[in-house]
Amino acid sequence: MSSDDNKVSRRRFIGAGGVGAAAVMLGTGALGASAAHAYTLRKAGLFTLGVASGDPSPDGFVLWTRLAPEPFAADGKGGMPDRRIRVEYEVARDERFRHVVRRGSAVAAPELGHSVHPEIAGLRPGHEYYYRFRAAGEISPVGRTRTMPPRGSQPRQLNFAVASCQAWQDGFYTAYDHMAEENLDLVVHLGDYIYEYEIAANNRRGVPVPGPQFTTETFDLARYRLQYSLYKAEAPLQKAHAAFPWIHTLDDHEVVNDWADDTVIMGRHPNPDPAAFAQRKTAAFQAFYENLPLRRSQLPAGPDIRLHRRISYGRLADFTMLDTRSHRDIQACSYGNGTGRTKNCDERFDAARTVLGDQQRRWLQDGFRTSRARWHILGNQMPMAETDWDPGPGKDVWVDPWDGYAGERNRVLAAAHDLGVRNLVVISGDRHQNYAVDLKRDYDDPDSPTVASEFVGTSITSGGDGVDVDALGRTFLSANAHMKFYNAQRGYFRVNVDRQRWRTDFRVLPYVQKPGAPISTRASFVVEDRRPGVQEA
Repeated sequence: MSSDDNKVSRRRFIGAGGVGAAAVMLGTGALGASAAHAYTLRKAGLFTLGVASGDPSPDGFVLWTRLAPEPFAADGKGGMPDRRIRVEYEVARDERFRHVVRRGSAVAAPELGHSVHPEIAGLRPGHEYYYRFRAAGEISPVGRTRTMPPRGSQPRQLNFAVASCQAWQDGFYTAYDHMAEENLDLVVHLGDYIYEYEIAANNRRGVPVPGPQFTTETFDLARYRLQYSLYKAEAPLQKAHAAFPWIHTLDDHEVVNDWADDTVIMGRHPNPDPAAFAQRKTAAFQAFYENLPLRRSQLPAGPDIRLHRRISYGRLADFTMLDTRSHRDIQACSYGNGTGRTKNCDERFDAARTVLGDQQRRWLQDGFRTSRARWHILGNQMPMAETDWDPGPGKDVWVDPWDGYAGERNRVLAAAHDLGVRNLVVISGDRHQNYAVDLKRDYDDPDSPTVASEFVGTSITSGGDGVDVDALGRTFLSANAHMKFYNAQRGYFRVNVDRQRWRTDFRVLPYVQKPGAPISTRASFVVEDRRPGVQEA
């Protein structure tokens, strides 16, 4: 991560969405804990939402926990008083904490939902560490994390998993039990960590919801906090967070379905009042920050948040994380008149239309120009490849993903090709399906070269029990010659990267609407160094 990514501008520091700059800095451990109050725990269980680490660098990472003895309290405060509470942390080389290398304290402030985000630095690159928290005499579960290799090093390999889309009401988080047992260096989560919908009493889990406070849609901060509490109380999710450092971005459901910049044009609340929607985004972004291991550079400033950033794994790989929600133009062609799809839509090819915004696109292209990594990994919320529904000569596509911004997709892929990016691999979520796809410089040109590869990951639970290949999959495989694999089961994908090849294993479960599902590898695909495009392993 660049030094600029660790800095907080004066505008962002002062305009921290009403949170209060002092509360933010206390929660990161950047200021002392003298302002904290003594606290006697009246009920056992401060750490009901687990622990986590994220955004690793060669010398450190950010740690996270949130104090919540009553995580489902209807006011969203987790059963905590309106006081600032001192939280101590330790980082050690061993699980028993015999060799502690860092001790410190941060303040869990009510302004940030009693979450803390201490940023640890000065550690040895490429090493495993253990961490824990203490507050009110209680010790948290132990988490395990890793620093990244030295920036100029040439690591032999990298192992990581990619997840997205985990609607609580659609199934159990069994996939995370399996993920926690994998041999991984890190996890990338590509969005839809929560869904804004109310939790229906007849959800697909077949279990009762914790209370009536979950029967309304999320609009304000208290309700967003509750939704995160419901999701994060799940033991498999806590287990996976405690096992590895995570890298996060968000998609639409952390705010509201299919939002675009300051507008929503589909779903239940199209064309909201701009001021009301800004308030909703402010609440959603604050809850996102409060509940995940994010650095100060991801601190929202009211209805704005910076999520695009680069994280390097030596010179083997660069992770370039994108934000395709906050800066995009409204979806093309009236968004298919309410269907989400459109046929033969010329507007989507307009080169002036953007899904990234001009500033983020320039930043992305600068990274293409300057990266020295062997593998350039683009962390992206939604499929970049064309997914045509029409096996004939026409084009019938969804316009919320990159298909609705084909002009900019062509510009981005052309830039990567022309600038000589060695191996561009895009990882994407959103679709609740698994794909292995070739990325073409221009999908309207039959002779267009393959310039990159893409792996799209299915959901953890969203959509309920999946199937292997459904009718949509048969259509896609028939209409899209560049699509080499399709699957609609639930799970995640696992990646092993070395200096010569990239391997993706699609890890799938036969069901999620009841717990205890086994996991298997449905298919594996590779990308060879300097040979863009996916090949079956």
